[in-house]
Amino acid sequence: MKNKQYTQADASLALYLFRKKSKKGASRFFSMVLILGLCFTIIYPILSLVPTIFSTIEDLGNPNVIWIPEEFSAVSFKAAVRLVMPQGIMTMVRSVLYAVGIMIVQVFFSAMVGYSLARVKFWGRGLVFGMVILVFLIPRQSLLLAQYISFVHFDVMGLMKLFTTAGEVNLINNPIVLVLLAIFGFGVNQSLFIFLFSQFFKNIPKELEEASLIDGCGFYRTYFRIMLPNAVPIISTVAILSFVWNYGDTYYTNYFNPSGSYMSTLLSSTFISANKDYILNALTTWFDVPVVSDMAFDAVKQAGVLIFLIPLLIVYLIGQRRLVENMENSGLVG
Repeated sequence: MKNKQYTQADASLALYLFRKKSKKGASRFFSMVLILGLCFTIIYPILSLVPTIFSTIEDLGNPNVIWIPEEFSAVSFKAAVRLVMPQGIMTMVRSVLYAVGIMIVQVFFSAMVGYSLARVKFWGRGLVFGMVILVFLIPRQSLLLAQYISFVHFDVMGLMKLFTTAGEVNLINNPIVLVLLAIFGFGVNQSLFIFLFSQFFKNIPKELEEASLIDGCGFYRTYFRIMLPNAVPIISTVAILSFVWNYGDTYYTNYFNPSGSYMSTLLSSTFISANKDYILNALTTWFDVPVVSDMAFDAVKQAGVLIFLIPLLIVYLIGQRRLVENMENSGLVG
């Protein structure tokens, strides 16, 4: 009798464990399928560039070519380099240096503003924070006219007219405009950065500030010696986002510094439909291609996009783990 009870109990336990493992295995299987599907969806646009960019001009549109070109060629890539990088590698270097410079300015001033909104009690703090959120929510186009007029007739509170003979200064088509926008908090998505810093500093224990004050640290020393070292996670997150968005920005650069040699503006201005005949003729002249179809224009354009993405892919490979891990400390999660 006891043996029968033990046998039934063992069978029930085995059935329970089997069901549990089956549910767990099925959950893992569907999760893996979902992750693989998402990865393919994200990577597919990049993978689809390979047969177009690295095929010969004659093979473009060949129905037999799906993923691997029948004959590899770098003609499209070489043409894109000459079109998108007229000054060679220095074109990309200047674009990267511009994005890094604006990134440093945005991180520095956004951190200070975010810390002030999170920790400093002053009259109108809620109103200022609401304006930060409002600037993020409203379209950039609604602020463009006022900003453009301000920089066309740039004058610091009327002091330039008062103390100089030159009076107003037209700063349009000067890279200093982009730096001033970042200093005053109107850079690319900078209100979001201020919000992220503010939410992060709110979560830092107040005991750190109290201990630093007891040790004799003033306000600025507490900020630079205590708060900023503890804000490395959010600083790295904001730095990555700022670099990516400023490197790929065409809105502010086109309006405030259209003559600047930024890869984003060169890419958007070069591969327009009006330049199609010029690019196709350039392929024929530069590389002695006898027959050029309209698909060659798309191939060179996609090669230019791939060249443009190289710094972003490097930044992603270096910082993607830190970016994902630090989003939990940004105030957007939890």
